[in-house]
Amino acid sequence: MTVSAIIITTDNEATIRRCVESLLWADEVVVVDAGSTDATVDICREQGAKVHVTEDWPGHGPQKNRALAHAAGDWVVALDSDEWMTPALRAEIERAVAAPGGRSAFALPRRSSFCGRFMRHSGWWPDYVVRVFRRDKARFSDDSVHERLVVDGAIGKLKQPILHEAITTLEQMVEKMNAYSSSSAQMLHARGRRASLAKALLHGGWAFARTYVLRLGFLDGREGFMLAVANAEGSYYRYLKLMLLSGGAAHDKR
Repeated sequence: MTVSAIIITTDNEATIRRCVESLLWADEVVVVDAGSTDATVDICREQGAKVHVTEDWPGHGPQKNRALAHAAGDWVVALDSDEWMTPALRAEIERAVAAPGGRSAFALPRRSSFCGRFMRHSGWWPDYVVRVFRRDKARFSDDSVHERLVVDGAIGKLKQPILHEAITTLEQMVEKMNAYSSSSAQMLHARGRRASLAKALLHGGWAFARTYVLRLGFLDGREGFMLAVANAEGSYYRYLKLMLLSGGAAHDKR
């Protein structure tokens, strides 16, 4: 069985070397870059990755499908540029694809860090994500954000985690929250969804309660509280932006 690793990138020089190095055991590492202006592409090529540069950014799902189209392996391992895997996970993946037991894909637990702390609650652990799959049995959804892998067949689970440096600074948190809330609002609007100020407030409040209380975010200390607030803000702004896209601003002026 041959294995391809795929990654999509845009200005990820701070994290991409660690990601690519953790995947060099695969038969090939395929990188699709959306016009990075930093050293991302050079770092990937130095590591021996096959780099394809695109002139546009169609969203996470479509871009990952572009990377998938360049993959030649029987099995595919997909990582984000701020993720990496351990030797123990590599060994578990190799055993799984050698004897898949009729499964078309495998979900892996993901351990993510927030401002320097690996979270153990808050909905961030074990956070199973499907990242190992037969190339001919899966593709990514066309969602611009929060894309998912659509698999034809059974999905198994592995035990060793992917490691994920999700948020390193508050500035990065604010930038991601703003970008993701805008993309999510546009996606919801395209699907005919509508929102109001009341809905934005309710979603924001629910996001905080779900993260901090129901998902035990309070056990993650101050970072758990910070994450709960960030989730609340992201949800609030998503529906506030959807309200404005839906004509809420014009309605308020009347």
